[in-house]
Amino acid sequence: MSEMEILTISNLQKRFGEKQVLRGLNLSVPEHSVFGFVGRNGAGKTTAMKAVLGLLRTDGGEIRVAGEKVLYGQTATNRYIGYLPDVPEFYSFMTAHEYLKLCGESLGMNRHAIDQRSTQLLSLVGLSAEKHRIKGYSRGMKQRLGIAQALLARPKLLICDEPTSALDPIGRKDILDILLAVKDETTVLFSTHILSDVERICTDVALLHNGQIAMQGSVDLLKRTRRPEAFTVEMTDHHAAVHLANAFCDARPTEQDTLVFSGGEMQMFAVLDFIQRNKLSIRRIERSEASLESLFMEVLKK
Repeated sequence: MSEMEILTISNLQKRFGEKQVLRGLNLSVPEHSVFGFVGRNGAGKTTAMKAVLGLLRTDGGEIRVAGEKVLYGQTATNRYIGYLPDVPEFYSFMTAHEYLKLCGESLGMNRHAIDQRSTQLLSLVGLSAEKHRIKGYSRGMKQRLGIAQALLARPKLLICDEPTSALDPIGRKDILDILLAVKDETTVLFSTHILSDVERICTDVALLHNGQIAMQGSVDLLKRTRRPEAFTVEMTDHHAAVHLANAFCDARPTEQDTLVFSGGEMQMFAVLDFIQRNKLSIRRIERSEASLESLFMEVLKK
């Protein structure tokens, strides 16, 4: 394991009866990344996460957290981990402060540290003004409290299982903003099937397909390397669009007075030079990049 990896999974195998869920899963999560673990529902994301937490006996492979080997039933490595399940459960008769106090005491934290950390975290997740009992919380509020609980002991790795899947757009934005805000103090690994969430906040991503990682890397690098660069030019009139299209054989019309060109900066400079020399008027020029959805669909169709 390099010093920059908080979690490594090597050749992880897991079968449930006749169904092989994980078929040699290899995963590497860089420290202080926001890592999206993506796959269809039922792809095995939750199975992998339970294995990382030492809660599931695997059929082969190795998991290391902060350099230490994860052993089933011996969860010493969980001192490095904060965990938010997809449906967190609480004592509904407690307030948020009371619940975090209970969690802190179970972790062996002293009273001053619990009070200080609870106040800080409830402010971070937007619950500091909530005085009523947890039974009155919405789903989104419970997710936010779950993140506060998971961060209480300052873990090196925060694992969230589908944290936004049942939330409305505002609730999803709140959770994503929180996950993005905590990356300076921990590494965030969250499973999801919502690719727009990954594109919004993730630095790195892995796609789980047929029990294996089909694609993995930094979001920016995957977008750059998986598909040729392109850019779009929208002209102010049809005559200028035709003139430009006739000058470049790779120009592809997409809509009225708009052309898409393949290539990177050198090609874009050549097009701009032609536009300037011929005194053509443009409305906009915009770089295009592959979306995660388009990249992942390419892989899933193979």
